[in-house]
Parts: sequence; structure tokens; C-alpha cells
Amino acid sequence: MAVTSRDVARLAGVSQPTVSRALRDDPRVSEATKRSVREAADLLGYVPSDAGRALSSGRTHRIGLLVTDLENQFYAQIIAPVHLELERMGYQLMLHTETADNETVAERLIANGLDGVILATTTVDSIAPLRLRDRGLPFVYFNRTASFVDADATVVAPAAGFGQAAARAVSLGHRHIGAVLGPSNTSTAQSREIALRAALAQHGLALDPQNVRRGPFDTHSGDEATTSLLAQDSPPTLIFCGNDVVAYGALNAARRAGVSVPEDVSIIGFDDLPAASWPIIELSTIAYDFAEMAREAARLVTHRIEQADAPIAHIEFETAFIERRTLAAAAARV
Repeated sequence: MAVTSRDVARLAGVSQPTVSRALRDDPRVSEATKRSVREAADLLGYVPSDAGRALSSGRTHRIGLLVTDLENQFYAQIIAPVHLELERMGYQLMLHTETADNETVAERLIANGLDGVILATTTVDSIAPLRLRDRGLPFVYFNRTASFVDADATVVAPAAGFGQAAARAVSLGHRHIGAVLGPSNTSTAQSREIALRAALAQHGLALDPQNVRRGPFDTHSGDEATTSLLAQDSPPTLIFCGNDVVAYGALNAARRAGVSVPEDVSIIGFDDLPAASWPIIELSTIAYDFAEMAREAARLVTHRIEQADAPIAHIEFETAFIERRTLAAAAARV
């Protein structure tokens, strides 16, 4: 026969509601009582029921992580930090993977009985945040934000990293610079383009439109765009990429075209994913603490659930340029 909270209550000498409150770490219960209840629960092998807790508290203690950009390797890196941080706070992570960010997605999230949602791949024109707000489901933005609804967010501040990268590139003689930028309907692509252009302008440089390409944050986009850039009569000596995954595609394109990196063309990424530092890649890139950014998103969503009227928080993570093998002095023009 399964052990119940009433069995724990009898052994601990408290009421059944006190057992529930003690195991939820309710501040109204004394530390001595909490300790007594936990000892009784451990002795009896009692495991609280998620369903029971949901009925008593009105919460499921489940947080959704919505990822619609399924091929972007960046998002695979944040699942573990979010999961561990939520687990530490007594919540479960529920991963939701969709191929689009729309009204139907919002309705499915709402129907799944979640306490809150982390939106990881939102586009600036997404209507999902509107639906979540209107239905009263707490959410936070991670990395990308939407235009229609202000909400808690953890985002990257790219200016410092691009400033350092541009200064180093100019010191190495780069003046003919190209860029493979991300999709224009994402806040990340927009903010990175603004920061890159501003950093170059500090040195009297600008991106020539013929040296700019845009596309999804994936290797195919980087490969295709770089192939096009390198085929020009006067290709850039340095290519800034929207993220590391795009930069991996750029490296593939250079290898296929017989163009040496960094002797003929230098390549700079963004994110500093684990593979960027591998000896086979050694990608120069713009780094920030994306794992801590993921953990902060987990903290923000639980705070919003527990304090619905708290002021909206926008937390920015600073960037820094990491120089590795793929950046060198500009190739001399013949």
C-alpha cells in the first residue's frame, strides 16, 4: 500500500496540511517542523504526488521551453542549464519544439497546464506573446524578443564584443569587410547588425551592400552566403557571421572554394559555442555567458509566477571578443 501524506503527518505529529506546506518549504512553517516532516517522509519513503500538489496549490510546477528554430545548434546548449536551475527551484522543464511561432503554438502551451513559459526563438512579429499575455500565462523572453508585448527578458548586449572585434580587425589591416547576417525578423539579427555597423563606423568604415548577405542562423546559410561573397571579383578579407553556426558554414564554403582561412579570408562568429574552441575549428568569435543567461531566464519566469505584479526586468549580458585561429592580417591585394 502506498505511503500517503497522512502517514507522514501521524509519524511527525503534525496535521496533513502542515506536511504539504513543509515539503513545499512554506515560510509559515518553522524550520524545526520542516526538519521533522522531512525526516518522517524519508523514513517512510514518501514521495509527494505532482498531481496532488497541483490540486492543492493550483500550480503544476511545470515550465515550458518553446523552441521553434529546431535546427539552430545554439538552443541545444541551453536546455541543461534551464533544466538544472528549474529543478533547483522545484520546477520541471517541459520542452516544446514546434516548426512555427504562431497563435496555434500559444494555444497548445496554454492547454498543457504550464505555470509559465520561456520563449527562446521568438520573432519580432510573433503574436504568441500577445496570446499568452491575454490568457494570463506568465512568460519570459530568452535571447530574442518580440515587438508587440514587453516582458521579462534575458538578452545579449553585442556592442562591446563588436567594438573589440572591429578594433582588432582594423589593427590587422582589414578594410574590405563582409557580413553574413541573420534573419531580419529576429531581434538578435537586428541588434547585432546595428552593433557591427556602429563598431565599424568608429573606424571610418561601412559595410558595402554588395558584401552583405542575410539568411537563417544555420550552416547552409553561412555556406551559401560565403560562397557568393568569395565568388566576387574583389571578395572581402574578413567576414563577420551572425552566429557561430553560420560561421561553420562559412568555413566549409572557404574550404570548398580552395580559399585559406585565415591567410586569404578571416572569419568571425558570435556566441562562442563549445565547438568554436575545438582545435579543428578554433573560431574567433564574440562570447558571452549564454549558460548563465539561460539560468537567469529560469529565475525570471519563476519569479514572475510567484510575484505577478513585480516590475518587468530586462537583463543584458555583456560580450567580449575571443581571438583564435580564424583571424589574421588582411591578405594583400594584387
